[in-house]
Amino acid sequence: MAQMEASLLRQCPLLLPQNRAKTVYEGFISAQGRDFHLRIVLPEDLQMKNARLLCSWQLRAILNGYHHIVQQRMQHSSDLMSFMMELKMILEVALKNKQELCAPPPPPQFYSSLIEEIGTLGWDKLVYVDTCLSTIKLKAEDASGRKHLITLKLKAKYPAESPDCFVDFPVSFSISWTPQVSSSSLISIYGQFLAALESLKAFWDVMDEIDEKTWVLEPEKPTRSATARRIALGNNVSINIEVDPRHPSMLPEYCFLGADHVVKPLGIKLSRNIHLWDPENSLLQNLKDVLEIDFPARANLEKSDFSMDCGICYAYQLDGTIPDQVCDNSQCGQPFHQICLYEWLRGLPTSRQSFNIIFGECPYCSKPITLKMSGRKS
Repeated sequence: MAQMEASLLRQCPLLLPQNRAKTVYEGFISAQGRDFHLRIVLPEDLQMKNARLLCSWQLRAILNGYHHIVQQRMQHSSDLMSFMMELKMILEVALKNKQELCAPPPPPQFYSSLIEEIGTLGWDKLVYVDTCLSTIKLKAEDASGRKHLITLKLKAKYPAESPDCFVDFPVSFSISWTPQVSSSSLISIYGQFLAALESLKAFWDVMDEIDEKTWVLEPEKPTRSATARRIALGNNVSINIEVDPRHPSMLPEYCFLGADHVVKPLGIKLSRNIHLWDPENSLLQNLKDVLEIDFPARANLEKSDFSMDCGICYAYQLDGTIPDQVCDNSQCGQPFHQICLYEWLRGLPTSRQSFNIIFGECPYCSKPITLKMSGRKS
């Protein structure tokens, strides 16, 4: 109780008890530099669910529309301290929303100059604009014919304030903006957008070739910002690569996934042939050369020819992941989801664990199986 009172005094120094039983508190709650008067009456057992909250007319007006949330938090708060913290968060949100609603509209020249800018840029490039002209989407094609979008969130002080820009890029996109210079406009942003598209052309060419000519297991529907691909190499073996958008033809970060007796020879080949890597060739061609393989194409395979469902849950997708743990027994080779195998091995009395490695028996062939847990288990 004393600890709660001390915490309450620290967090709400303007709210003080009005009697010895400390069933009545009165004072102020502070939010965004403003103080609001309130009074809280507690029952004898001090339970918040039976308490009464009395607000000043200013506080009541701001919390209008949030009363059911305040009542709900009062019913579920364990003590006055936790309720006051909840009330303060609700008040912060209410004040923020009220400020946004009461924000003055932009001056008339905001709209006229914006319409003029869009006309100069070209209405054919406009994909979407909201009724307030605060959100604008523009389209563009890169040199390879890929379509891209940029979303602009204009502020009331535009063009004195630069708009927020949102793009589907694998690297950050920041615009150069000088409010005093007349060239800072939608046309300037669009030009910078086109320049960024050109700088990323080689990266997207590399990723498109991988997507078209190999069987990409993950992600199923890659976005333009995705730099990773998990590519099928054969029966229950794959390679995960992370491509550098700025240097897409260089050797990417990689990790082989599969049984040791399949993965180890691939690792040996890559180490032996790394001198063959030629930045003038495409990334996919270099991978073929150093691994001495032809990547199986999705068009030439059925899913059942390559991948199998998890041997424990009998599903392929589980929380966005696919089976990536494989039994090392060449006569078995059954794949499992990491979390499924973890739960299975943890339930076996014969399993043992050393740090983040679990040793046990394969659920299918009963041969030894090892599971190294990564940070993905949750």
